[in-house]
Amino acid sequence: MDTQDVVRIFNTLNKAGTPQNKVMKTFKDIEFFQSMGGNLKSNTKFDNGFEISVVAGEFAYSTPRENNIDPDFFSAFEIAIFNSDGEFVTKDFLPGHDDDVLGWQERGQINALMLLVQNA
Repeated sequence: MDTQDVVRIFNTLNKAGTPQNKVMKTFKDIEFFQSMGGNLKSNTKFDNGFEISVVAGEFAYSTPRENNIDPDFFSAFEIAIFNSDGEFVTKDFLPGHDDDVLGWQERGQINALMLLVQNA
């Protein structure tokens, strides 16, 4: 996802609007844990049934590609989006993207994607 994608997401959300009482989750709400392989990992579920996975570490498309337990150590992360049945739906949210995961996403890009998914 590049800058144009982020602008498209925010423009879409701006037109659709967000209910006044709806609290939207962002990157700062993500709770990370260390996986058995050493990667930093999270799974954040949304009220609408979708879930976003955010991963960083040696075996993830992140910057840097090394293991660490502190999210602040990383400048970019790998993400995937799942539906309520646990199926990959990343491609459904990113037209033109042809993979189940999306690598090297910065915090702002992840925030935009989280907002888009929560408004689906």
